[in-house]
Amino acid sequence: MRIEEFDYHLPLSLIAQYPSSQRGETSLMVLRRQTGAIEHQAFQDIAKYLHAGDLLVMNNTRVLPARLIGKKETGGRIEMLLIPSWNGRKGEWKALIKGTGKVKRGARIRFEQAFQGEIEEVKDGKGRVIFSYQGEVTELLQKIGHIPLPPYIKRGDEPLDRERYQTVFAERDGSIAAPTAGLHFTHPLLQSLKENGVRTTMITLHIGTGTFTPVKARDIEDHAMEAEWIEISEETAREIKATKAGGGRIISVGTTTTRALESFSDGNGGVKSGKGTTSLFIYPPYRFRVIDGLVTNFHLPKSTLIMLVSAFAGKDLLVRAYQEAVHRKYRFYSYGDVMLIL
Repeated sequence: MRIEEFDYHLPLSLIAQYPSSQRGETSLMVLRRQTGAIEHQAFQDIAKYLHAGDLLVMNNTRVLPARLIGKKETGGRIEMLLIPSWNGRKGEWKALIKGTGKVKRGARIRFEQAFQGEIEEVKDGKGRVIFSYQGEVTELLQKIGHIPLPPYIKRGDEPLDRERYQTVFAERDGSIAAPTAGLHFTHPLLQSLKENGVRTTMITLHIGTGTFTPVKARDIEDHAMEAEWIEISEETAREIKATKAGGGRIISVGTTTTRALESFSDGNGGVKSGKGTTSLFIYPPYRFRVIDGLVTNFHLPKSTLIMLVSAFAGKDLLVRAYQEAVHRKYRFYSYGDVMLIL
């Protein structure tokens, strides 16, 4: 398929620069795959579409304040986005690197609180950094790091982002971007769903560059996803199996959760427990093996995320839904509104 098939026009004014004033006070678009119907609700009305016996599956990854600003020994400014590595040496991180002038291998970078790193490898803005720090780097990042807001949010991170760019169920450090479909859920809503028989369970997919790397290939089949880390517990695997056996639906909260579940599919509607990486790239006409519904934000044109959602909703329905979202002035992307696809 050609990449142009996943393009659309979006006025810049519809890209949300801040979250809603209160978590969950967002608009909800509901898509019915069988009938092609589109409904418009408030997100708090999502309970009307979920039934007792359904299982919401969520990604409990936590966003690291992984954006660092430092200086070279020559005084030039350096900005790094650290990418957690599951197979590197202690203190070694992959990084996206940009700064004033050329950054060379062996360059030492100074950060706040006497924190230092050495560029071990760098090419085309990507590299590896070794930090000479005795403690846990992730703990220091909580003090001196910045929340890595996406580039379409045209402002620096602010104190509110420490809370609002995390889900209320985030607990596993490791992502450089939020699983944004989960940002809408509040503790009271989750409790209300539980009381009505809708259960929740967690997986972990640490979001790295694979999720948001632009597709540059003209034919999307030629795009390769970078690997990201997944963990699915035996308990979650059992809950999914029991839900399917009881006639309930598996509702995936977010594209990252979807990729995790589909990557660990057992071929019989359930998932295998375990740990590992995934490079699964989902695009039409992918046949979904695990999920029955999807909660997801509105995504960038030509992105792997909109391709995944197109595969689940059907491309024609999704094109019509996005056109309607623009017409009705829905808010787009990470801090924007949300859709439920059933």
